[in-house]
Amino acid sequence: MEAGSSGSDMGGKADVEMAENPFEPYMDSLRQQLEDQDPVFLIGIVVALAVVVITCVFLKYFLTSKTVRSAVLLVGLCDSGKTLLFSRLLSGKFKRTQTSITDSSAPYKPKNDRGTTWTLIDLPGHDSLRSQYLEKFKSAARAIVFVVDSAIFQKEVRDVAEFLYVLLTDTVISRNVPALLVTCNKQDITMAKSAKLIQQQLEKELNTLRVTRSAALSSQDGSVGSSLYLGKKGKDFEFSQLPMKVEFLECSARGSKEEWQFTCVEVIRHLQ
Repeated sequence: MEAGSSGSDMGGKADVEMAENPFEPYMDSLRQQLEDQDPVFLIGIVVALAVVVITCVFLKYFLTSKTVRSAVLLVGLCDSGKTLLFSRLLSGKFKRTQTSITDSSAPYKPKNDRGTTWTLIDLPGHDSLRSQYLEKFKSAARAIVFVVDSAIFQKEVRDVAEFLYVLLTDTVISRNVPALLVTCNKQDITMAKSAKLIQQQLEKELNTLRVTRSAALSSQDGSVGSSLYLGKKGKDFEFSQLPMKVEFLECSARGSKEEWQFTCVEVIRHLQ
């Protein structure tokens, strides 16, 4: 009786243990199979799993950190015609504007371009405001329309070049490489300079700025590595040296409906 009772107790304990950990037999079997395997084979499995995990982590980080850039920024000095350009791109109509003190934005869908919607953003051109608004929107820029007043360009060439220099040496813009369209506006005015002349003058001025800014940085900390270098070292600056697509376009935001339709098509073509 005692033996039967003891056997019954042991069977009961085994049943309890089995109930508590029903996977134990399978784990023991798997452990035994792993111990019987070639160590080189096991190392290969571990390495393969590690590669899969690292790849998944990398892809998740890359996809989640990637910024969707759909904004087209209209930038430039005060009274260059940015706001009128912004208005006519959206409505096609001419209307009087005033100097902007804040940003304006609106969705824009180019004609004959299915599925593409941009966000046009008109940034203030006043020197006390443009830096903070550029900082706010630069990460989202897929393209930058830099508007130049062609009629008084000779008077503003230094200021235009300095603003361009800030744009082109910005680390975020340099990394994202948005398309840059320098729009030489007010071509309807007799004294307006051509896009070719404006490009040449800006290249010359930017080359001078590059030398002076590099010298200033070198005198401060003994090196020029604290800022992005514009263009290629040892060569005079040209826009073709930049990693981004840069084009110059003549236009007049005050032009007739027919002239503006042509200009609008050209602006869109250069940004695509």
